[in-house]
Amino acid sequence: MIALYSVRSERAFCEELDYNILFRWFLGMDLVEPSFDPTVFTKNRDRLLAHKVAREFFDAVVWHAQERGLLSDEHFTVDGTLIEACASLKSFKPKDGPADGGDPPAPPDDPGNPTVDFRKEKRSNATHVSTTDPDARLMRKGKGKEARLSYMAHALMENRHGLLVDFVVTLASGTAERDAAPVMLDQARERGFHPRTVGADKSYDTAAFVADMRARKVTPHVAQNTSNRASAIDGRTTSHPGYAVSQRIRKRVEEVFGWTKTVGGFRRTRYNGLARTGMAGYLVAAAYNLVRLANLDRRMCLAAAA
Repeated sequence: MIALYSVRSERAFCEELDYNILFRWFLGMDLVEPSFDPTVFTKNRDRLLAHKVAREFFDAVVWHAQERGLLSDEHFTVDGTLIEACASLKSFKPKDGPADGGDPPAPPDDPGNPTVDFRKEKRSNATHVSTTDPDARLMRKGKGKEARLSYMAHALMENRHGLLVDFVVTLASGTAERDAAPVMLDQARERGFHPRTVGADKSYDTAAFVADMRARKVTPHVAQNTSNRASAIDGRTTSHPGYAVSQRIRKRVEEVFGWTKTVGGFRRTRYNGLARTGMAGYLVAAAYNLVRLANLDRRMCLAAAA
């Protein structure tokens, strides 16, 4: 419900339960039953993480779509995006702390929101770490963009109707997208899928990734990156009719990220730590699939009526 209706937080959701009849109907509550306390989410989160409830719920939605014959069994698309961490750049401090022998640091001007001057200070993930979320990594979307503490979200989308088959959150790095794709494809194969092609953007056009895909008997329909170098995708792949189809369909994955960030509220995670952020990612991805399935049902009904 939080992802489907863009509720900004768990506390706000509990407040809306006091007057939102739709939420009460969905949870089976009557009109006079008091709302529960938001600490219910906090107290049960560790239990949900331990039993992988979010992943199980996501898989149940995927299998529901599979039983209805809505998923492609062979053709997929992978992509990744940055998710802003729930941590301030002010918390990104040197791992070793202040140098020994120096003067003690001056007390902060504002204990709740101190002034921090980052000028002339070289900061990197190798030397610094966030004190509030150690799993967050300093990353930027591209050249000229500001660096932020982030996680990396990875989507594996089937090409028939644009439904998510897997959605994984990892630590952010320059190779995280290419590292996560083989893992998601292997997991899809273990769950009964038979991937034959995978579409991707230019960031996946490396010799190592292409060789990795071919070793798995998967044809990499990767967009060619010919800027100042030769592409790892040769003419044998680009001349195949399916390559153009994969390149056209792979753009749908941007719609997935657009929905999860705007409607699902996953532009910035509400939680600290990779495990909690990953759980939230599965819930938002499951909500996207449910919305997508509802839209497909409506289109099928209209087509049948016509």
